[in-house]
Amino acid sequence: MSSLKNGVRTHMISKPELFEKFKRLTYEDYQKMAEDDSLTPSEKIGFPEEYRNGFEPLILEDICSKLPELKQERKTLMDIGSGCGKLSFNLIQLCEEKNHQLLLVDSSEMLSHLPEKPFIQKFPCRFPESPELLSQYKEKVDFILVYSVIHIISFTSNIFTFLDQAVQLLAAGGKMLIGDLPNVSKRKRFFSSPSGIQYHQNFTQTLEKPGVQFLKVEEEKLDDAVIFAILNRYRNFGFETYLLPQKQELPFANRREDILIVKW
Repeated sequence: MSSLKNGVRTHMISKPELFEKFKRLTYEDYQKMAEDDSLTPSEKIGFPEEYRNGFEPLILEDICSKLPELKQERKTLMDIGSGCGKLSFNLIQLCEEKNHQLLLVDSSEMLSHLPEKPFIQKFPCRFPESPELLSQYKEKVDFILVYSVIHIISFTSNIFTFLDQAVQLLAAGGKMLIGDLPNVSKRKRFFSSPSGIQYHQNFTQTLEKPGVQFLKVEEEKLDDAVIFAILNRYRNFGFETYLLPQKQELPFANRREDILIVKW
């Protein structure tokens, strides 16, 4: 449930304990959550309802604004870490309407919640641990979507091993959107600002100021250094890379951002 107060979207959190539960999730955690019938589809993919339910059309609109060719016909789209939330179903509907081939990569537990359709090919694996996928689609994928995934990989794996394998699947002119990156540096800048302080006070319904600590080691979190390392690394490999903001209507737009990688 969300509302607007003084022009700022506030959220009523129905399950505060979920924030703690969703703080540090691994691939194995998502496998278990996918089979937990007490969780909603949004919760199965690590989001309290208030931060995902109802936002899916806006998220898809934001994705399509950065990958506008998705509105064309007969493309190949790979969604790595597809999950089983409503966004996945919206993406499936778009691909069906546009006659796209859709490659879904996630655990078998997650993929079991998604429909079987002729244009969908499922790869139940932890990317890039599928030799079949890597060989079959090398330089053949028009678009790769990696949404709300990279920060999870950073807990247990090497981000660059993941991305190095992914970019090799792009066809000429292909694009990869690494979306919804929680940048702790961006978060600190926001919550140190007057608008960020107001946002926090509206959210908590208190006059307290958000606790922001600079010059502090932030273990296992993405920050400006990691974000710009990604941008620089793939530019050095011959790709074009762009750092893009999210639409302001999205719940995490003030502290998350997206990266677009384009193959010539």
